[in-house]
Amino acid sequence: MSKIEAGLGYEFKNKARLEQALTHSSYANEHGLGRTACNERLEFLGDSVLSTITSERLFAIRPRLPEGELTKRRAALVCESSLARFAGELDLGSHLLLGRGEEKGGGRERPSILADCFEAVVAAIYLDGGMEAARAFVERFICEDDADELRDFKTQLQEIVQQYPEERLSYEMVSESGPDHDKTFACEVRLNSNVIGRGTGRSKKQAEQAAAREALALMGL
Repeated sequence: MSKIEAGLGYEFKNKARLEQALTHSSYANEHGLGRTACNERLEFLGDSVLSTITSERLFAIRPRLPEGELTKRRAALVCESSLARFAGELDLGSHLLLGRGEEKGGGRERPSILADCFEAVVAAIYLDGGMEAARAFVERFICEDDADELRDFKTQLQEIVQQYPEERLSYEMVSESGPDHDKTFACEVRLNSNVIGRGTGRSKKQAEQAAAREALALMGL
């Protein structure tokens, strides 16, 4: 468990909570553990904890937004695709306990399973360490000012560059710092040999997105 705890940036007092968060219903059923041994109950709780943390942040940083707009932004921040991406950054898929059928069917990469697992991990941290521990974990991912930050900047930049077949876009990690559980990566995005954007993040993917975002901003987009 130490490897995944290092990635999560949280050490569990009760390791059983983390194990349950990683246990899919297919595994529990296959091994006769019962439905309550899988991560579905944690997923239910994690959904509420995640929604509360996200709602509090949006409420605090967007004091002039009406209820309807706040709801839309929260939905964008905690949608399945976003949560699956967060789970991917943590490599939760490789730690999942899956039944043989789900394993063969590609369950480790299935967005719905990854998103559910992320919610379950949020709940497990909440139960083990309280709301502040859960908030610190969630805000590593949902740390942006609003849902616009979850745009796929890399794809947007790539679509622009593809209009000019002779141009080549590439990303290069230029440094990393910090302990294993809390690393910061720095990245440059280059158009041919020219640096057009720089960014940092808690993962290589986040750093690449930040670099692409800066490049787009410099283009006025």
